[in-house]
Amino acid sequence: MKLVVTGTIGIDTVHTPRASREGVSGGSAAYFAAAASRLGPVGVVAVVGGDWPKEHEAILRGFPGLCLSGLESRAQSRTFAWGGRYLEDANSRETLFTEVGVLQESPPRVPDSYREAEFIFLGNTHPAVQLGFLEQFPNRKLVVADTMDLWIRTAHGELMSLFKKVDGVIINDSEAAELTGMRNAVSCGQKVLDFGPKFVVVKKGEHGAILIHPEGRAVLPAFPVEEPQVVDPTGAGDSFAGGFMGYLARENRGDFKALQTAMAYGTVLASFTLESFGLDRLRAIEPGEIDRRMRHFQQAARVG
Repeated sequence: MKLVVTGTIGIDTVHTPRASREGVSGGSAAYFAAAASRLGPVGVVAVVGGDWPKEHEAILRGFPGLCLSGLESRAQSRTFAWGGRYLEDANSRETLFTEVGVLQESPPRVPDSYREAEFIFLGNTHPAVQLGFLEQFPNRKLVVADTMDLWIRTAHGELMSLFKKVDGVIINDSEAAELTGMRNAVSCGQKVLDFGPKFVVVKKGEHGAILIHPEGRAVLPAFPVEEPQVVDPTGAGDSFAGGFMGYLARENRGDFKALQTAMAYGTVLASFTLESFGLDRLRAIEPGEIDRRMRHFQQAARVG
C-alpha cells in the first residue's frame, strides 16, 4: 500500500439552509480515502464503535482501491459523531455537538501490510497521536499533516514537534492565522515554514488555496460551482487533501511542480463532494468525469 491515511470515521448530522440529514457517513479519513481512491489505492487507519452502521461500511467498501484492513471496530464503544449547521455563507458553520466516543481510547494499530507505505496523510487528531502514527512508517517518503484550532490552543508543544517531522501541512486560513498570529494567508504560510515543514497549503474555502514552498508560491481558485449545486460543504477540505495526496502517490512525486498539479486535483475532487450529502457524489463519479472536470478547471483558471 503506497498511500495511507490516518484519521476519523464518523456519523454526521448536517443542517444546511436548504436541507438536513442525519446519520451521514463522515469523518476526515472517510472523505480523504473516498477522494484519493479515485486516483489510486489508499489504506485507512481508523477506529469505529459497535454502532457504526453496516451501510456506511458498505459505502466505503464500494470505492475501488479503498482498503479497510486498518479499520478497527470496537463493539463496546461508540463511533465518533458530529453535528453542524451551515449558514447562508457556506464558509461559515456552527458545531451543534461532538461525541468523541471511541476516539477517547487508544489509537488503532497500523497493520503490517501498511507499514511499507511511502505517502502518509495524518488526518486531524491530537498531534501526539499523529506523532505516534508517524513512527510506524519507516519507509515514509512524503508525510503531510492536518490540524485544527483545538490542538493549536491545547497541544501547541506537541504540534510544533510534529511540524518538525512532516514534509507538508494543509491548514485553513483561520487556523493558520491563529497558529501564527498573522492575518495575511501568505505571511501565515511563510511563518509555518519556519516551524519545520517543507511546504504549506493554506485553504481559503470558496476562495481557493495557496501553496507556500521554498521554490515559490502558487495560487489556485476554487472550482467554479454555482450556488444551487452546493448541497453540503462537509468534507470538502478532507476531499481536497485526498485528491492532493492521491495524485502525488500515483505519480510518485513531491516536487514543487507536482504539488501545484496535486492542488488542482484536490480542488476538483472537493468540488464533487460539495454536490451531495456525505460520500454520495464521490461514489457516483463516472469514468472520465474527473479528467473532464480537470480540463474545465484548467480552462477556467488560465491566465493570459
